[in-house]
Amino acid sequence: MKFNSTAIIGIIRDGKLAMAGDGQVTMKENMIVKQKAKKIRKIEKQNVLVGFAGAAADGITLFEKFEKKLEEFHGNIVRASVELAKEWRSDKVLRKLEAVMIVGNVEHLFLLSGNGDIIEPEENVIAIGSGGGYALAAARALLKHTSLSAEEIAKEALRIASSICVFTNQEITLEVI
Repeated sequence: MKFNSTAIIGIIRDGKLAMAGDGQVTMKENMIVKQKAKKIRKIEKQNVLVGFAGAAADGITLFEKFEKKLEEFHGNIVRASVELAKEWRSDKVLRKLEAVMIVGNVEHLFLLSGNGDIIEPEENVIAIGSGGGYALAAARALLKHTSLSAEEIAKEALRIASSICVFTNQEITLEVI
């Protein structure tokens, strides 16, 4: 059976990175099996946030790999992201993982995928998962038309996404650095 976790958003504003994720985990595409999953982790030592969407075990595996890359490259998030993307794309086992990640610190925000993608958004906001597109649209509007903090925008964007996307709920986990 396939379990999926959805909707993560990362926003850098005013020298702060906020990353938020909903708590819903679905089985196949028609049953909610968990309401309060935590899909965001803080890597305290390097002051980095990581979030994943997709298959839960695959996301956790990638989180652990990224943490090792960060340690290997002494907290250099750009280098760790590039090296993880290269390994993820070229390794036979990792290539089969069904997840995407957002990683960030107060200076950089990246979307990483198994295709070797490393995307740094132009507007300091990026979202992934089933509800990610809705959260991204809401966050862009809030960034443009309000003075809300990164934390407030991340929460509100996910609340809006949860009112539209059946795979996104309002059990929001939020981390800020």
